[in-house]
Amino acid sequence: MDFAGGGGGGASLSDMHQKARRLLLSVRDGVARIERLASAPTSSSYSSAPLVGGGGGGDPAAAEEVRRDMAQIQGLCAQMDRLWRSIPAKGQRDIWKRKVEQLSEEVDSLKDTLDKHSFRQRKRILEAKERAELFERANGESSHILQIFDDEAQARQSARNSSRTLDEAFATGVAILEKYSDQRERLKRVQRKALDVLNIVGLSNSVLKLIERRHRVDKKIAYGGMIITVVLMVAFWRLTH
Repeated sequence: MDFAGGGGGGASLSDMHQKARRLLLSVRDGVARIERLASAPTSSSYSSAPLVGGGGGGDPAAAEEVRRDMAQIQGLCAQMDRLWRSIPAKGQRDIWKRKVEQLSEEVDSLKDTLDKHSFRQRKRILEAKERAELFERANGESSHILQIFDDEAQARQSARNSSRTLDEAFATGVAILEKYSDQRERLKRVQRKALDVLNIVGLSNSVLKLIERRHRVDKKIAYGGMIITVVLMVAFWRLTH
C-alpha cells in the first residue's frame, strides 16, 4: 500500500490505513458477536440490561468498545482524507481517495447495522416492560374482575326471580278473571231463574226494575274488579322491572 514519490505522506497514509483496517476487522467481529448474543434464545438480559452508548445485546461494554473503535476509524479517515489530497501524483492520489472512501463506507455501513440493532433492542425492552406492567395490572385487578362477575351473576339471578314472580302474578290474575267470568255466568242464570219465578208469581214491574238495577250494579262491580286486577298486574310488572 505504500507508494513511491509521495514524500513523507505516503508512509503515514499506509500506516494509518493498516491501523484502520485492523480496527475495522475488530468492529466487524464485535458487531457480529453482539448480534449473536441478542439472537441467542437463552438471552435474558433484554429486560434488565441498559443500553450503553446506544449499543444493544447482552453486553453493553462490548457495544461501547465497538463504537469507540468506529469513532477512531472515522478519525483516521478524516486524517487520511487530508493527507491524500497533498499527494502530488494524480494516480496515487486517486488510489488513496478510493481506499479512504471505501473504508469510510464500510464503517458507515457497520454503524448503521449497529444503530438498527440498537433500535430493535430498545423496542424489545419497551415491549417487555409493557408486558410486565400489563401482567401486574391483570393480577392486581383479578379480584375486581371476579367481583364484577359475581355482581353480574346476581343480577341475572334477580332477573330470573323477577320473571318467575311476574309469571306467577299473571297466572293469578288470569285465574281471578276466570272466576269473575264464572260468577257472571252464574248471576245470569240466577237472573233468568228469578225472572221466570217472577213471571210465574206475577210480581209487579217495580220489583222487576229493582232486580234489573241490582243486576246492573253487580255488573259494574264485576267489571270494576276486573279493571282493578289488571291495574294491579301492570303496577306489579313495572315495580319488578
